[in-house]
Formats: sequence, structure tokens, C-alpha cells
Amino acid sequence: MIEITRRRFSLLASAGAAALLAGTPPAFAAGEAVNVAGVPKDLTAKATKKYSIATVVKVDGIAWFDRMRVGVKQFGADQGHDTWMVGPSQTDAAAQVQIVESLIAQGVDAICIVPFSVEAVEPVLQKARDRGIVVVSHEASNLQATDYDIEAFDNHAYGAKLMQNLGAQMNGEGGYVATVGSLTSTSQNEWIDGAVAYQQANFPKMTQVTKRIETYDDATTDYNKLKEVLTTYPTLRGILGAPMPTSAGAGRLIAERGLKGKLFFSGTGLVSVAGQYLKDGDIDYIQFWDPATAGYAMNILAVMALSKRPIKAGLDLGLPGYDKLAANDPKRSNILFGHGWVGVTKANMGEYDF
Repeated sequence: MIEITRRRFSLLASAGAAALLAGTPPAFAAGEAVNVAGVPKDLTAKATKKYSIATVVKVDGIAWFDRMRVGVKQFGADQGHDTWMVGPSQTDAAAQVQIVESLIAQGVDAICIVPFSVEAVEPVLQKARDRGIVVVSHEASNLQATDYDIEAFDNHAYGAKLMQNLGAQMNGEGGYVATVGSLTSTSQNEWIDGAVAYQQANFPKMTQVTKRIETYDDATTDYNKLKEVLTTYPTLRGILGAPMPTSAGAGRLIAERGLKGKLFFSGTGLVSVAGQYLKDGDIDYIQFWDPATAGYAMNILAVMALSKRPIKAGLDLGLPGYDKLAANDPKRSNILFGHGWVGVTKANMGEYDF
């Protein structure tokens, strides 16, 4: 059993795709802190009880979740609750389950979670809910054992936008490959589903050369597996990256092989991870949402659920990209999504410092 102590925590330092593609989702403010200027006062008024809320992520120690920690900590400071973030040192479904088990034993009030494997955490999260612990999830629209799931955007529209950019770079022709952190990661696979559907409808001369590549959210694994694909398919022209580290793995491969202008990338990334490759022109486009804002949003929903506040479609959290939450599944009204993604190129990368 992993011992989850506070000392350890401190050391682990839809409107539809077409409509969303036609518009420009609002950019979130850059900078260290989450922009909370629009958060309604009655939504975040300090609760009479101080809640303990743990945010469990796929893996600790990578830029994406380092940024999420900013929002988690800020929420606690802003609202007077005990909030912290923890995750395995490497992507490991069993380790994430152990962390949740330890939090149940501690008796936390709520668990916010970004699951590595929905199937693996489903039973332990149901156990948490049976004990009266509120569960709020992110990147997990197929999770059943959750009180609320909040997505930053419509997943298929997000993927379609990635393909819109990749197809333009490739002039609508050639072979491409897609990566996912895990073959069981629902959100990332839905991004790729949306991308492939858009490609088939708009770029019929493009072809996915092989099945989706599982990279375990690790840039080195991305690099090595993409290198293998390039050996097998030397005329490969495109890389579609769902997990954030693919931006670094693909950028490194393109730079080392001198494939700028021949092999193209479009995928999730952060400026802090892929910025040099954007600057040098090895990759042209990344897309992301602010993990800190997502962390803050999850914690807002956790406190609202604990306080028995109504949570439904149309809710305005007052956060950039989460000002009017939507629901697109009539059978599961507890799955809500915003419009919080942005597209970044060399031209606007300076607006983001994470």
C-alpha cells in the first residue's frame, strides 16, 4: 500500500463539432494564477465547513500536471479548503488505485481524479462513493462511479480541430499515425475518433497507416515508437498526437531527422514542453487547455456537490472556457463540458508561459 501523507504530497512536487470549428474558443489568461475574476461570488463563498479535497492525477512530475497543481492549490487558498494533488511517479493504473484506497482510509471529503484507466479505478471510486466521498472526474466521460465528470470541451470537436490543422499542413494527402496515452483513455480516444471522422469527411486522400500507438504519456516512449513507425513507413507525412508528451517526442524526431516541412505534427502540447520545436519550425501547431483551470473547476464542483448546490447544464463557473457548461448525453446529465481549448503556433506561443 502506498502511504499517502501530507509530507508525501508536498514532496511530490456540445454545439457540435462544425459549430465549434467555425468559431474560436475563448483563450484563457496566461500567467501563474488561474483567472478567477469572473467566478460568481455566491458560487465560491467560503463554506462554513473546511473540506479536504484530493486531486489524483495520472502521473506526477510532468509539466501538464505540474500546471494542474497550480489551480488545485490556488482553489484551496482562495476558498479556505484543504486541497492538494497527488499521482503515481509513472503511469500505473494499479498505483493510482492504491492512492485512492489510501485517501478513502483517510476519510477525505472529496476526490477529484484524472484516471489513467477508467476500468481500473471504477471499483475503488464506487467504494469511495459508498463511503460518502464525493467524486469529480476529468478526461473520463465513460466513468460511471462519479458524481460529476467535467470535460474542458466536446472531445470530438477537439480532435476534429487537430485534424483540420494536420490536414492543411499535409495538403490533404499522405499517411499519418495517431498516438494515445492509453488505449483505455476514453477522452484521448474520442479526440482521435473525432479527428479520423473529420479526415474521412474532408481529406479522403489521407490514410491512417497503422493502429493507434499507446505511449503511456511519456515523451521518450513517444519518440521511440514514432521512430519505429518511421522505419516501417518511411514516407509517413503526419503525426496526430493525443497525449501532451507526443509534441516533444515528435518534435525531437522531426528535428533529428531533418524532416521539417516533410513530416508534420498536430496534437496536444504545452509551450513549456514543445516551445522550442514551435520556435524552430519543427512542429507548427499544438492545442491544449489550461490544466490549472481544469483543476480549479473540478474543485469548485466538489465543494458545490458537498454543499448540495445544484449542478446542471448551463452552469456558469466564471472560469475562462467554463462559463456555460453543456451536456450532450440525455441519459447522463452529470457529464458536463465547456469550451476551454486554444490553438497555438509560433505566432502566439509567447502568450502562454506554461
